Formats: sequence, structure tokens, C-alpha cells
Amino acid sequence: IVEDRGAEREISSPRLFKRNRAMSYTIEKISKIIKAKYVGEAPDVKILRLLTDSRSLSFPDETLFFAIVTQHGDGHNYIDELYTRGVRNFVVNKKFDSDRYPEAQFLVVEDTLCALQRLASHHRNRFDIPVVGITGSDGKTIVKEWLYQLTADTHIVTRSPRSYNSQIGVPLSVWMLDEKSTLGIFEAGISRPEEMHKLQKIINPTIGIITNISEAHQENFSNMHEKCAEKLSLFKNCDIIIYNGDDTFIAECVRQSLIPSREIAWSCKDAERPLFISSIEKGTESTKITYRYLSFENSYTIPFLDDASIEDSINCLATALYLMVPAEVIAGRMATLEPVAMRLEVKEGVNNCVLINDNSNSDTASLDIALDFMERRCSAMPHLRQTLILSDLKETGQTTRSLYRTVARYIEKRGIEKFIGIGRDIKSEAARFEKM
Repeated sequence: IVEDRGAEREISSPRLFKRNRAMSYTIEKISKIIKAKYVGEAPDVKILRLLTDSRSLSFPDETLFFAIVTQHGDGHNYIDELYTRGVRNFVVNKKFDSDRYPEAQFLVVEDTLCALQRLASHHRNRFDIPVVGITGSDGKTIVKEWLYQLTADTHIVTRSPRSYNSQIGVPLSVWMLDEKSTLGIFEAGISRPEEMHKLQKIINPTIGIITNISEAHQENFSNMHEKCAEKLSLFKNCDIIIYNGDDTFIAECVRQSLIPSREIAWSCKDAERPLFISSIEKGTESTKITYRYLSFENSYTIPFLDDASIEDSINCLATALYLMVPAEVIAGRMATLEPVAMRLEVKEGVNNCVLINDNSNSDTASLDIALDFMERRCSAMPHLRQTLILSDLKETGQTTRSLYRTVARYIEKRGIEKFIGIGRDIKSEAARFEKM
């Protein structure tokens, strides 16, 4: 049962995936999507990767580079370097001498960032699956990662890597949706007015979660209500909105937003709410949360004691219940929730060794980001050798053979000198890593 501004309705089944024959795009197709002027010949090249930072290049032959202009730099300055490194496909918004790049294809647009966002929005609209959009001042990444841990048994999840929640990060995240995805989880962050409507078009969530509203990034808003209203605009097409119904400020902002969505406004005080938290019992190392949903009593335990983690877990609970994840699965997963590292941890080791720890790494997208981070660190310290220690990647939705073929490609492209694999699945594909 969910609330529809006071009414009660049955929960509808989560949307199913609309199968697509292929998720790759040709340059010609992308040109039409972003309404670009095409300069160059049109070979039958498939674009699988979008790039905005030249330092993250790994597969030039399947990459499309967007030369984005920001306050801190101009992507057009890196076209020479990228062309030398093998990139042949570029989105630009400046006049240039195309004769200098005889093998390149250029898509000329008025605004490269808008073109990136338009392409990601088109890609998102090819999917008819549940998509969760998360916003708020704090806790977005934690809710996203914990929700992934709760749903990985029942869905093939595509989610924002790290904290990719900006005007550039969101389209790069949504681009990762593919034909195997059955659930998307994306976070959206803003720092000024008129930003969220762009992210809404890209994520177009069916399920919305607002974590909280604080003074963070307040300098560009006239008041807290304006900022909350801007964040809530992410949910204008949502089927349901999830939030803490005991937070009177957010509850009032949701009411004033006039967004025609149902809601799960969970509560620790109001027993009439669809999701009622009947008790929160803190122990020495864990917290037990008892709740009532659809007239059934259940409980779960999390290995955390702080109030922020408790609230984040309840937002995840509400979402998982709406997605029809069984209560026993939720309880089992809640008990093993892991702390979310907000960034890659860099530690000094013995014998002049530098350790880069990524304990939340669980898919190839996260692995690629971690390897990119290591490669950048090593470029500043060329005397260091690059070693990767990797355990089995679970719940990726890929076959073991396909998964570790991709991992081997990443290792080769990133120049890893030594590889140590741990786990039954990696061992079964050991032949792929014999040269390392």
C-alpha cells in the first residue's frame, strides 16, 4: 500500500525491460540524435564509450570524445593528443582545420555539454525498466550503494559509479544502461537553480528518493524552500516518491510541489502510514529496526548505530519493498551492509609501496574507474609498477567467460604489470591472465 496524498492504492508491478536488439550507436545515428553537422567520412564504426576527460582514455577505437568547455578547461585543447592516441570520433563546437585530422569524424554542435545530455536522454528512453532517482543534501551515494546491495539478488543493476551526480557525471552514468539492465539507480546533485530539469530529462526516474535537505550548496538559492523545490523537480514523472514523512519541512515541500505521484512517506510516529517504523533498538554494535508494511510485521538489523545510517537504511527498505524484494531477502542483505567508501583510499605501504583500496568495487565499470585512478597516480610516480589484486566479481549479470574477457581487456589497456586473482571464477579463467 502506498499513499496517494491521503488515499491508498495497490502497488503496481515494477516495469519490465523493453528488449532492444542492440545498444551500440553508429556515428551517423548519434549525429542525428544530437542534431550535429557532420564533418568527415562515415565509416561503420560502433560507439560504445563516451569520453569527456582525456586522461581516462582506454579504448580509442570505440570512443566518442565530447570537447566540453568548463570554467576550468576546454576539451578542444586535447583533440591533438587524443587523435595521436587513436581517437577518431569527436563532438566539438568550434571551428577547426579538419585537414589536420584526415581520418577523424567531427560532429559540430552549438553546445557539447547539451549534446552529451541529449544523447544520454535518448539512450535512457530506450528502456522501460524501474529507474531510481536519488537526490538530497546528504546520503545520496550511501543510499545508492546500499540499495544496490539489497537488490543485486533480484535485479541486474546499473548504477552511478562513485558520486557521478553532476551535469557531466549523470549522462555518463545513464549511458552505462545496456540490454541486460533490469534496474537503474542514479543519483543527482545540483548547486544552483535550473540544473535539475536537465538531469530529470536524462534520468527520467520512475521511483524518487529524497534523503534530506541541509545548508549545503545554499549560496546560490534564495532560501531552503527554493532549493528543495528544485531538487523535487527530479520526480515530476515518477510513479512514487519515497521520503521521511516525519521530516515536516520535506513533507510540506512535497505537498507544495503538486507532483502527481504516489508516495511512501515512512514514519516512526504515525502508525497509519503505509510503512510504519514501530521500533529502533540500538545495541552495542548493531541496530534492530522493526516495521509494519502491508499489515505484516518484519524486522531487520544493520551493523551501524548512527542515526544517519538508520535513516538511509529505511529509505532503502521502502524502495526495496516497492520493488517487491522479499522481506527475508531484505533482512539478510541488511545484516551484511558494508560501509561505503566515498572515495578511493590511498595508503602508504612498506618498501615505498602505495596501496589504492577500492573495497566497494563490484562491477567492470567500477573496476575501470579504479584502474584509471591508479594509472593517473602512477603517471606522477613513473618508478612505481602497477599491480592489481582482484577477487571474484559477483552479480554482474554477465557470464564468467564474458566478464573476465572484459577484465582482461581492461588490464591490458591500462598497462597492468602484475595481476593477482582470487576466487573460483577468476581461477577458471586463469588462461586469460597468463601473460601478467
